[in-house]
Amino acid sequence: MKALTALLLFAAAQPLAAATNIYIGVESAIELKKVPVALSQFLPLRADKPADLDLAESFRDIVRSDLLYSRYFDIEEDALSPANLDTGPEAMSFWKNLAGHLITGRGQDAGSVWTFNARLHDLNSGAIAMEKHYQGEKRAMRRAAHMFSDDVIQRLTGRKGIAHSKLVFANNATGHKEIYMVDYDGENLTRLTTDNSINLLPRWSADSERIYYTTYRWGNPDMFEIDLRAGKIRPFTTFQGLNIPGGFSPDGLTMVMTLSRGDDPNIYALDIVTKKLKALMKGFGVSTSPSWSPDGKEVAFVSDRAGNPQIYVLNLASGKTRRLTKMNWCDSPSWSPSGEWLIFAGRESSKEKFNIYRSDLTGSQIRRLTEKAGDNEDPSWSPDGRFIAFTSTRRGHKELFVMDADGSAPHPLTDLPGSTFTPNWSQ
Repeated sequence: MKALTALLLFAAAQPLAAATNIYIGVESAIELKKVPVALSQFLPLRADKPADLDLAESFRDIVRSDLLYSRYFDIEEDALSPANLDTGPEAMSFWKNLAGHLITGRGQDAGSVWTFNARLHDLNSGAIAMEKHYQGEKRAMRRAAHMFSDDVIQRLTGRKGIAHSKLVFANNATGHKEIYMVDYDGENLTRLTTDNSINLLPRWSADSERIYYTTYRWGNPDMFEIDLRAGKIRPFTTFQGLNIPGGFSPDGLTMVMTLSRGDDPNIYALDIVTKKLKALMKGFGVSTSPSWSPDGKEVAFVSDRAGNPQIYVLNLASGKTRRLTKMNWCDSPSWSPSGEWLIFAGRESSKEKFNIYRSDLTGSQIRRLTEKAGDNEDPSWSPDGRFIAFTSTRRGHKELFVMDADGSAPHPLTDLPGSTFTPNWSQ
């Protein structure tokens, strides 16, 4: 247990000597003008096959939910209109009175393999603005629908969609801490490991095809790699002491990680191909939880060099660090995709619960995003920077939650029993 404690916690926090410059409250959410989009009923490719109709309706339900969740659109639909059954001039005229674009689709379920064709119509020009064709096994249907939703979002708003994204996290529902993965909307929950050990701190690779995590499977806190494409799990780094994954450089070739190697935990850069290590700092006490900035120029991390854990930023070119926080305890910094903000978990005094905070890059503007709702920890940004995943005990046990980036609309993502730890959102 001493090794586990060293992995997750620093020495006991000391009382804060100076007042913390924290502004309570959050900024109001930015109201985006929603774009009206018409959504027809999706149709079976073969009218006499109920399985085709079920597939089409399932695909439509996922796309509809994705577009609503994005909050970019007002969905215009009419289940009783004959226009659902046609794409001729009269049908297009009907939908044009409701929106500037129309989404249609047709599906076929051939048993082991399904096919689907989806279109985005420009109702003003009468042209097909986008057409996508998908084919795959049943388990790939949700992903195909999410990909189409994100393509619609990108085409109509110019913004990145997150329907394709997933979250990975640790959970102890089995009596052991195992690694799980779930779609951004809480569906398709999948257990990835059966190590019957302590697995923690999963992190996505830059291309979201691999997951790295710390495991006590062999006794030492080693780092293992989950290759999602190959369906394989293998050891990645097995240095003596802590092997904790952090963030990736923008090109995905270098990982910042925490290693102890028989000494105090410190921050290293690891070439993921050659496994060559470079120490980024020396002689500054315990440093951990590194997170690479989106521009690749800085690394945020946690250090107890001031007596208790605080958030710092390391400039990689100069080697200089700056301190962002003056709180009782801070942990788990995460960069926003834009590089403008850092979110982290913290508390102002030892008597308070942990909350999620957001800071600018100078530390002069810190906003508390959660308050009076249990312990809230382990924040991670969505790939579009509009949402934050985190863990919360507000309902009695530690669960996976998602909220808007301003702290509003928090909601649980799964009903998984046990306690959930350290979520990380894919790109």
